[in-house]
Amino acid sequence: MSFLDKILGKKEEVEISTILPQEIYEAGVLELKDIIAPSAFKISPKEINLGGKVARTFFVISYPKFISDNWFSPVINLDKEFDISIFVHPIETSKILRQFQKKVAEVQSQIMSREKKGIVRDPGLDAAYRNLEELRDKLQQAQEKLFDVGIYITIYGDTLTELDKVESEIRAILESKLIYVRPALFQQEQGFKSALPIGDDQLKVHSKLNSSPLSSIFPFVSSDLTSDKGILYGINRHNSSLILFDRFSLANYNSVTFAKSGAGKSYAVKLEILRSLMFDVDVIVIDPEREFNFLAESVGGRYFDISLSSQHHINPFDLPAPREDENPANVLRSQIINLVGLFRIMLGGLTPEEDAIIDKAISETYALKDITVDSDFTNIDPPLLSDFEMVLSGMEGTESLVQKISKYTVGTWSGFLNKPTNVDINKKFVVFSIRDMEDELRPVAMYIITHYIWNAVRKELKKRLLVVDEAWQMMRSEDAASFLFGMAKRGRKYYLGLATITQDVDDFLKSPYGLPIITNSSIQLLLKQSPTTIGLLQQTFNLTDEEKYLLLESDLGEGIFFAGLKHVAIKIIASYTEDQIITSDPSQLLAIKKAKKELADA
Repeated sequence: MSFLDKILGKKEEVEISTILPQEIYEAGVLELKDIIAPSAFKISPKEINLGGKVARTFFVISYPKFISDNWFSPVINLDKEFDISIFVHPIETSKILRQFQKKVAEVQSQIMSREKKGIVRDPGLDAAYRNLEELRDKLQQAQEKLFDVGIYITIYGDTLTELDKVESEIRAILESKLIYVRPALFQQEQGFKSALPIGDDQLKVHSKLNSSPLSSIFPFVSSDLTSDKGILYGINRHNSSLILFDRFSLANYNSVTFAKSGAGKSYAVKLEILRSLMFDVDVIVIDPEREFNFLAESVGGRYFDISLSSQHHINPFDLPAPREDENPANVLRSQIINLVGLFRIMLGGLTPEEDAIIDKAISETYALKDITVDSDFTNIDPPLLSDFEMVLSGMEGTESLVQKISKYTVGTWSGFLNKPTNVDINKKFVVFSIRDMEDELRPVAMYIITHYIWNAVRKELKKRLLVVDEAWQMMRSEDAASFLFGMAKRGRKYYLGLATITQDVDDFLKSPYGLPIITNSSIQLLLKQSPTTIGLLQQTFNLTDEEKYLLLESDLGEGIFFAGLKHVAIKIIASYTEDQIITSDPSQLLAIKKAKKELADA
């Protein structure tokens, strides 16, 4: 019964009050096709107008005699808007073999006829005969199959001029490989529908291809980093594939991130941290600008503020408990060497004589606590810096050194180093903040923190990631840079990945350990760069001119992602929830803070 019949009361009596609202509601309901349909649709012989876009479909009409692998790759990786449909229709082998038998007989007959007439042999006929025989044998042995293959490409543009330009570019790429295309004249509607992801081949323009050349059309040939495990780093800017990767599947687990200020380097690393935590990775961060505080709160981690007035302390004389496969004597000697490096940073360098004195004083300081190469120091409390100062003051020719050390024990900086360790990193996510530490002491603080973390890493084998933000500050000191390089080289043995982040590329690479750290990092992330540093980066990473300009012109969160021997153009994308947790944008942070306050007041 029609809606009009119901209203007029024909055929049967129906109450209008019960029918009318339902019919009106159904008439106004939008379906999916109503939402995705263009505002206008005009079909011309050579293109289709889809509201604000113009589309044109063309098809591949012929192939060369020999076709190379990945010939489709330059088209697929074009940074243009287009759709590609590949239709593969299998042909029954028994049917095609009968046709082959007839074709082979025809070619053989032509060859024999030319021989009888004494005509010079035709190389083309001979080659065709050999090819037909070879393909027929492979078909009979099921080594090959034959297919009807149709390739349709629909390109899009805002204007006809733009459309013509894209078509010319694709034509030039294909014709350079002797592959020719034709527009679907007077069949644009069928061509457009054939290119839609509905599997409906309405054009039916096919070429016969056997399995080998057909495999060369395989479309997923662009450089990608999609694996079956790992975390999502971002989107491939060339083909929109997902960049899924596991840093712990590489030769080493280290990474370096270079970007100018405000390019999104901390955002990218925080996103990796957030996603790594879901895959049972312990993460430790050295945070120079208090950017990881909210992230630590959100995931239930620990946040330690290391400064002169802080309640959190790390004793540099702490000794790691020897592992089962380690000699305690070697552990103590290694600790003494590291402490000499620390004093070299604290005191602004040491002469060879001072180096020897410091080395002897450290050994005697440990001996005061019965810690020697022959003792079991597992449960012995380590000495403090004041103990070291006392030992040093009792030695000859150490007045100058004692005066310098006293600044860290009873002077302005006494609240920093001269106390027992009271931090614990037995959480999945731990952050050490040094934002409130004086600039002069930051290299010292970073050295002590990384040394403490290294001792903890060696103590227990776990999958860990250590993030050192603004690593250029450590690279200014040769001892700190050397220790960082040592962690990069030895971290793999302890299941540790080292992620260094820096915006000051020049300072990082000026260090003799800068390039070796990059070389020992299987992952490199380069985001937007400034013109003043791009030349140095291009030389260091062997970038092409196109890659150089890509880094100069990238937007926030865009760049190049290197992993092993592969690299792709990346765009880093976070979900709304992730973005709210990891954002460093001051305007967003203020908005979040305001929303929290309003919620608390309510």
